Amino acid sequence: MCGRLHLRRTSGTRRTAVLGSAGALVAATLIAGAVTAPTANADVKGTATATAAGSGKDREARGAALAAQRAAKAGIDWRDCPADWGLEKPIQCGWVTVPLDYAKPNGKKIKLAVDRIGSTGSKDERQGALVYNPGGPGASGLRFPRRVVTKSKLWEKTAKAYDFVGFEPRGVGHSAPVSCVDPQEFVKAPKLDPVPDSEADKRAQRKLAAEYADGCQERSGDLLPHMTTLNTARDLDVIRAALGEKKLNFLGVSYGTYLGAVYSTLYPTHVRRMVFDSVVNPRTDKIWYEVNLDQDVAFEKRLIDWMEWVAKNDAAFHLGDTYDKVRAQWDKLRATAKKEPLDGVVGPAELHSYFQNAPYYDSYWVEIATNWSKYVAGDPKPLVEAASPDMADTAGNIAQENGNAVYTAVECADAKWPRSWKKWDRDNTRIHKTSPFFTWGNAWMNLPCATWSSKQQRPLEIRTHKGLPKTLIVQSTRDAATPYPGAVELHKRLKGSRLVTEKDAGSHGITNIANPCLNDRVDNYLLTGELDASDVTCGPHATPKP
Repeated sequence: MCGRLHLRRTSGTRRTAVLGSAGALVAATLIAGAVTAPTANADVKGTATATAAGSGKDREARGAALAAQRAAKAGIDWRDCPADWGLEKPIQCGWVTVPLDYAKPNGKKIKLAVDRIGSTGSKDERQGALVYNPGGPGASGLRFPRRVVTKSKLWEKTAKAYDFVGFEPRGVGHSAPVSCVDPQEFVKAPKLDPVPDSEADKRAQRKLAAEYADGCQERSGDLLPHMTTLNTARDLDVIRAALGEKKLNFLGVSYGTYLGAVYSTLYPTHVRRMVFDSVVNPRTDKIWYEVNLDQDVAFEKRLIDWMEWVAKNDAAFHLGDTYDKVRAQWDKLRATAKKEPLDGVVGPAELHSYFQNAPYYDSYWVEIATNWSKYVAGDPKPLVEAASPDMADTAGNIAQENGNAVYTAVECADAKWPRSWKKWDRDNTRIHKTSPFFTWGNAWMNLPCATWSSKQQRPLEIRTHKGLPKTLIVQSTRDAATPYPGAVELHKRLKGSRLVTEKDAGSHGITNIANPCLNDRVDNYLLTGELDASDVTCGPHATPKP
């Protein structure tokens, strides 16, 4: 989607500015990539039947079935995780081998990093493995088992029934990582202001986007044609087989919902339980260009929600007691940083990258408002530290560059993007008039797709196929990264699904937020497979307090 379906959180409390060399905003979790390709239904034993229109044979489907059979036989050699992965015992790590190209299952192979922690309940309580994808594309799921290690109350019941399994999708982290630019150059600040003042500014950003696309081809060209959501869905089925699971239990957040939707279309009879949290609109005409434009509008609405909250808490933040006053403070801060970057490093791009965490997650509301308040009061250090890159954090910078590269590679490969700059310019100029916060930064982040030299496919038509069981969709109405209509659209397409709506809330990724109305239904579905008789509307989770 926009620059990523989700914003992605960096480790620790310090945030690094994440504008790529394309000048695009990139923070936190990303949205998803699109899919393309002939569909294939496969039975539990892994025999795939091609259903592609006009095709009697589906080489990818047959290759995926063969890879799954091999993985089921090989299993996973679970061992203690490497020390530098940051995954403590009793979490175990391993590898699953998949073809780079499923049409050539005997050709080049890549290894995918996976981890797990065993279920905490009795043998009789265990229901198998629950596999997780946090979004992106470009985000690692390896920290999922830590929800058990850290004794997360929200996941206590589910952890009794399931092994928690995370993985790094192809291209991500340790799984044949892709790269588009030197990581230290990628995080270097200040970047160009994402909001153009002139045609010359636009030309400069277009040049950076084209150079970024060329860099992806130069550094990772052999991987790019295969960096599709469709292939990641096939990888997911191979992981299922390697785990020894006849059917998949899956929790997907943000881009992970699109991955799950693609999987459910390709492998309906392989699904046991599936939860979609914060949903990417799966319409083929939305993936991915239009999805990002929708996101721009939703981000502006959620930014206003946050600024209104800041105004209501003026006694704590002293940034203005009305929305207009708070917005004026933002405009002033932005103008100051544009004239002279804060501490020589934090310009408008870095401010946008940091502040966009507030529309993404209300768990950031207090932190960002507090740092901003201190800046206005004469102490710029907390804001500067939070919004500037840490050039000494080479491992973190490698991870950030990789995340952005995967995001770009998947979105560009999944769908055909407009090649005409006039269309990009017209659409983003129009939307910027009413949604100025996120629009141009998002455009620059995605613009490499306009000059992408590797193959671009057509998105897969998401729909219910025979054998797909009941699924659960959860969504907040004011989600900025994945606007609410996406959940409604997926609900229509997946027959037997149930939609649980968190009304008047807007955080992204709500299964990990305390709201009993929502949490209890997620638990009940994963534990029993049962859903409410009709769709459910929950009230919002607790609003943050200063």
